[in-house]
Amino acid sequence: MPTLFRFLFLCATVAAMIYGSMWALVIFVEPKPRDVIVKIPAERLNPPAPSQ
Repeated sequence: MPTLFRFLFLCATVAAMIYGSMWALVIFVEPKPRDVIVKIPAERLNPPAPSQ
């Protein structure tokens, strides 16, 4: 049974480290706003009419 407790403790420790690193990223890293430009081809905006 001690190996089960050791395994659960290891899992809890890894989860706490992951949670702590995510928290630190949220608190200490500030994203830089920037403009996003996406060029869309005219064919996608005005598709040709289907021929009949």
